[in-house]
Amino acid sequence: MINFNGNIAQEDTILTQNRAFLYGDGIFETVKIINGKILFLEDHYFRLMASMRVVRMMIPMDFTMEYFEEQILNLVKEQGIASSARARITVFRNDGGLYLPKTNDISFLINATPIESVSYAINPNEYEVDLYKDFYVTKQLLSSLKTTNKMINVTGSIYAHENDLANCILLNDSKNVVEALQGNIFMLTGKKLITPPVSEGALNGIMRKQILAIAKKIEGIEVLEEIISPFDLQKADELFLTNVIMGIQPITKYRKKEFTTNLAHLLVQKLNESIVEN
Repeated sequence: MINFNGNIAQEDTILTQNRAFLYGDGIFETVKIINGKILFLEDHYFRLMASMRVVRMMIPMDFTMEYFEEQILNLVKEQGIASSARARITVFRNDGGLYLPKTNDISFLINATPIESVSYAINPNEYEVDLYKDFYVTKQLLSSLKTTNKMINVTGSIYAHENDLANCILLNDSKNVVEALQGNIFMLTGKKLITPPVSEGALNGIMRKQILAIAKKIEGIEVLEEIISPFDLQKADELFLTNVIMGIQPITKYRKKEFTTNLAHLLVQKLNESIVEN
């Protein structure tokens, strides 16, 4: 028996035994599906496998990239949303144990929802951000993984909402810029395009990887992975965020500084071209 919201009820093992619920003992990938194809499939799969190894989860022998792809596409096809959808696969260690698990075997759950836009596009609306300084990201390998423990993102999102901000920028324990609540951050200063290295605690983002590769092919742009301080942001010409679902989101205002969006528009164009080619 359990007490759920003040009512005595039969025990629900999803609530009382699931390790992702109890301890955040899970990792996830969010993918974008366009015309029955998972974008950046290989990158997503190998990041998931690497994350499972880091947290000591047992990878089933049949959990191949083809199996990963099949399971996601079967779901979106069954829902009739394979033309344009987002899907999340959450992998969690099986029930049993307290902090020390009884097994490293895993289960997974996939859910999917439709999205409107097939191609990536720039959101033209004002997008103001500020720093979130109530809590900090630690500079460690676990910070670069997509785990089900995202409390700093949750509390930061509440802070942004309460302060009429579109997003917040997270800092690490050295008070340097790491990323935003929902994506990696890039800063253009002059001809230098800079993003924080993963070693600073930044998520090893899939779209981050695509943008780094595309930007390196643009003549006149020097692409760097370097430490960014909050002071650097106010000297920037352009700031933008990246993730797989939205693509690129330009920041239009930080504190009293307003920014251009020219490079973001160029990168979105080249990103869409690269997807068509592949």
